[in-house]
Amino acid sequence: MILHQMASFMNQKQQKPTLSGQRFKTRKRDEKERFDPTQFQDCIIQGLTETGTDLEAVAKFLDASGAKLDYRRYAETLFDILVAGGMLAPGGTLADDMTRTDVCVFAAQEDLETMQAFAQVFNKLIRRYKYLEKGFEDEVKKLLLFLKGFSESERNKLAMLTGILLANGTLNASILNSLYNENLVKEGVSAAFAVKLFKSWINEKDINAVAVSLRKVNMDNRLMELFPANKQSVEHFSKYFTEAGLKELSEYVRNQQTIGARKELQKELQEQMSRGDPFKDIILYVKEEMKKNNISEQTVIAIIWSSVMSTVEWNKKEELVAEQAIKHLKQYSPLLAAFTTQGQSELTLLLKIQEYCYDNIHFMKAFQKIVVLFYKAEVLSEEPILKWYKDAHLAKGKSVFLEQMKKFVEWLKNAEEESESEAEEGD
Repeated sequence: MILHQMASFMNQKQQKPTLSGQRFKTRKRDEKERFDPTQFQDCIIQGLTETGTDLEAVAKFLDASGAKLDYRRYAETLFDILVAGGMLAPGGTLADDMTRTDVCVFAAQEDLETMQAFAQVFNKLIRRYKYLEKGFEDEVKKLLLFLKGFSESERNKLAMLTGILLANGTLNASILNSLYNENLVKEGVSAAFAVKLFKSWINEKDINAVAVSLRKVNMDNRLMELFPANKQSVEHFSKYFTEAGLKELSEYVRNQQTIGARKELQKELQEQMSRGDPFKDIILYVKEEMKKNNISEQTVIAIIWSSVMSTVEWNKKEELVAEQAIKHLKQYSPLLAAFTTQGQSELTLLLKIQEYCYDNIHFMKAFQKIVVLFYKAEVLSEEPILKWYKDAHLAKGKSVFLEQMKKFVEWLKNAEEESESEAEEGD
């Protein structure tokens, strides 16, 4: 029956236009006719009905039918049927007078195993007919815009399927753009859908693989747009997705936000320094950013050091660069001192100085001079310097820098012992 219907479908011909009894010549590719999508739908639905719920048989039927039916022209109809059971009207509803099938995603069991089996059907179909890739991507974008027209169960199944197809590379993460639709976001549909989607995606891969896919399409910094503007905060995102069992996604977004805030802070700092803004204004700005974006003092001191060192064109001569560095850093000591109020921040700064002097060979002999300057300017104190010397230094240039610091460290130890004995005498 189905083969007879397909043959009938393919043999329909329209009268070719003629002139003086001459038939126009047509190129081979122009001979395909514009059939009614309803007839295409009937052929696919009848075939699916005959295969039943055996998804292996469904995949074989779809593979064979592609040789007879025009998948390229009717890709949207084909995917509508496989997902929803029939052609979808605008908004996502099935037309009442249309034939439909229960061999589809929306009529299947709502569990991960079943959706994984359906994902294989789509994978095989698109691998066999590569030209369907773009049509399938467009279909998923459309389905996401239609989410409000689907039941909760249908949305859950579509979310699981989409997550699996994102994980195996059948879909590109750019399809998530549809979830930022204002109405879907406003009504909470996008966030709820994203929970199911990311759960199945992370289940197939892991958060690192998800992060790579998001980064490729510049989607890694947009996930908070799943919520309305008044709820677009790391705190809200983190609470919502952590409670939904996606702590790793919450942590990923928190890290992304912090990285973005750090970059922005460094950029603004460099601009303020190049303008010569007063240190009190810079300090106030940095402290506000620390509070707003939950950035630690250790992170900030590293950013300030990097910014301070990047504002100068350094002399290439080793004997001159130390003098230039001391003069420059003396000027910025009050700024650095404002963000070394904790021992750990001081140690971070020491490690950054060591790293910088090692990576920039002209500074190798300047390390000790910089540390002494910062000690005198009360940017650094005895304890972190002694800790750095004893066991907290980096391996980079270790022997050179420890040798440079030897006499100063001995002086610090003696000064510390003297102050201790004076304190005991006072008691």
